[in-house]
Formats: sequence, structure tokens, C-alpha cells
Amino acid sequence: MDDSRGVFELMAAEELEGLGEVAIEEADIIGDWQRPSFDLTSQTIGVLAGDRLVGYAEVATGGRADASVAVDHRGRGIGTALARWTRRVAGRDGSDSVGMPVLEGSPGEALLRGLGYRVRWTSWVLALPGGSGIEPQPVPDGYGIRQADGEQDHHRVHEVVEDAFLEWADRDRESFEDFAAVVTRRPGFEPWNIRLMTDPGGEVVGACIVQLSEGCGYVSRLAVRRDQRGLGLARALLVDSFAAAREHCATRSEVATDSRTGALGLYEKVGMVVTSTWLNLAIDTSGRR
Repeated sequence: MDDSRGVFELMAAEELEGLGEVAIEEADIIGDWQRPSFDLTSQTIGVLAGDRLVGYAEVATGGRADASVAVDHRGRGIGTALARWTRRVAGRDGSDSVGMPVLEGSPGEALLRGLGYRVRWTSWVLALPGGSGIEPQPVPDGYGIRQADGEQDHHRVHEVVEDAFLEWADRDRESFEDFAAVVTRRPGFEPWNIRLMTDPGGEVVGACIVQLSEGCGYVSRLAVRRDQRGLGLARALLVDSFAAAREHCATRSEVATDSRTGALGLYEKVGMVVTSTWLNLAIDTSGRR
């Protein structure tokens, strides 16, 4: 776990080069690493130049990989070696394929395409233009929004989010313990970060998780139960979450979505604009070396 800072600095430098800003936080890495389903000793690898970490890769359950190489150490075969390692590990752990997100037009995209990776889906980060807001969305009579209060609410949020995400995500159901590791046990978590939508009977039918980072209110998860859609609940949760972040000194608002959800149009309709495009590139694990 002591290596989380070095991995953060490696990935932050890559983001700064590609995006002109740093979006990742060390808390993101710590949250991922402390999931019970993740084993640091067998699912991560580091490349050192002396005492300096210049390359890193990980493969989570389900063949979801991440990798990064220091800018001044590219061109030495490190990225290719890490890609081959992720392919082997994903196959070892039972995944038919391995994939990772890369910024469109980045050296990472060029490397993986050259190795035969294909696009599985496209993701976008969207932001509200400076100084703008989203027109409030009234909720139906009897519905309400509040912050989560304790573990019972956290379990309800987990259920609503997983039910919604598994409608389009091809993966196993995330355990509550893994959910808690990256949400409620993530460094810096505060109760207001989880916003709930309740129906007239008080049942949780929607949820939004917002994180505050460097003045940005970032919505990491937004979901509404299938039988409650079409009522404006998702938009109302989005407006509420951004407002809560502003109350905690956020100066901008962001959200991410991908082509599997069909939600891009929703965010664009409320005035959000795409600030970066990411490709999830994947390759089969069969024939790995």
C-alpha cells in the first residue's frame, strides 16, 4: 500500500501530459487496492529504474486493466511488456479478454492498437461550462432527495446501482464489500457524498455518488431503478449532487459515461460538454505469451 503515492504520481504525470490537468487522486488508487477482491501481490506489477517507479500495471477481476509508463521512459518496450503481462494475468485469472481505458489519440492508444487491441466501448468525461448550472428538475409529489444515513442506506444504494449498471455492463455483480472500499471507505469520504432518491413510501429508488476533488464535484455513479425511469429522477439527482458539491466549495462539475449506457444525450441536453474521450481497448487472452 505504501506504493500508492508512486503510482499516483506516475499516472498523474501521464494525465497532465494528455489532458493538461490531473483528474486522478491517490484516494482512487487506495480505494481500488483495498477492495477485498483485489490482491496486490498477484494483480499488480511495477517497473523500477533504480528506486524510481517508471511503469505500473494492474489487472482486476473480470479482466479490467490499467497501465502507465513514465513519459521519459517510453520507447524502451516497457509498455509492450506491461500489456503482455496484463494479458497473461487476465487469462490466468479466468478472463477471456483483457481491456483498459486509454485517452483517444494518446501514445497508449497507438501502442495497444499496434498490439492488436480493438475498441470495446467509448467513454466521455463531461463538464458544465464555467459559471453555468443545470435547470432544476422538480420531482414528483411524494418523492424526495436526502443524503445517505448509515450502512443500511449504503446497502440500498449498492443494490440500486448494481441492478442498474448490470443492465449493460458485462461483468459479475460487485460485492457490497468492494463497493464500500471505493465509496464509503475511500479516503476523504463524507456522508453528503451519497445522495438518495426516495419514493412516496420512503424506499430508495435512485442514487448518486459525488466526489469532491480539487474544487471539482465529480459524479462517479448515477442510477435510477428501472421501473422509476422517465420521471426526471436522474436529472433531479444530478442537479442536487452538483449543488451539494458547490456548497462544499466545488467550482466545477463533471460526470463520466460510456457508449454502453446511452446516457450521453441526457448529459448534453442539460448543458454539459465533452472534455475528453476515452477508448476501452481489449484483446482476447487466448494465444497470450
